[in-house]
Amino acid sequence: MEQDSSDQHYSDKEKIAAFDNEFMPHIDAMYNFAFRLTHDEDDAKDLIQDTFLKSYRFINSFQKGTNAKAWLFRILKNSFINDFRKKSKEPAKVDYQEVEGYYNSEKANSNITTDLRIDTIKDMMGDEISNALNSLAVDFRTVIILCDVEGFTYEEMAKILDIPIGTVRSRLHRARNLLKEKLQSYAQSMGY
Repeated sequence: MEQDSSDQHYSDKEKIAAFDNEFMPHIDAMYNFAFRLTHDEDDAKDLIQDTFLKSYRFINSFQKGTNAKAWLFRILKNSFINDFRKKSKEPAKVDYQEVEGYYNSEKANSNITTDLRIDTIKDMMGDEISNALNSLAVDFRTVIILCDVEGFTYEEMAKILDIPIGTVRSRLHRARNLLKEKLQSYAQSMGY
């Protein structure tokens, strides 16, 4: 069987050099993207770790001199989607020890009363935007995060998502319209 000429074989030294020089400079941007996708620090860290493990495992498919950032973001995005699909099929889990710990703590026994209306209104706008964004399909949420939050160009997004630029533009336009619709009904319900 003939081997594809695009396959490269990295020595151990070349793998380390690729990680140090090509991959690690993007770890902060990757974490920001992972956190915006997962909304959880631990899940974002797990996603980054999974991305780096996969990038090490499949490093021979990375072509030297190409856009390492786009290659890593594509792995991260695919890992997130795979985890998202797997988790969406699992039943919801509750950590009963955490609930029990709260009710046995001093916080639960304090006599401090709070005006829940103030707390709710104070955080509502941020929560409503997050909820609207989270309610979008993964493909739409991803383009909004990559473009409007992370500031990637259409070209970078096309490489990360492995889709044509025209599809990026179309998906982003549709995602923004869906988000606008979701937030418009919220704004109307608030009297705007």
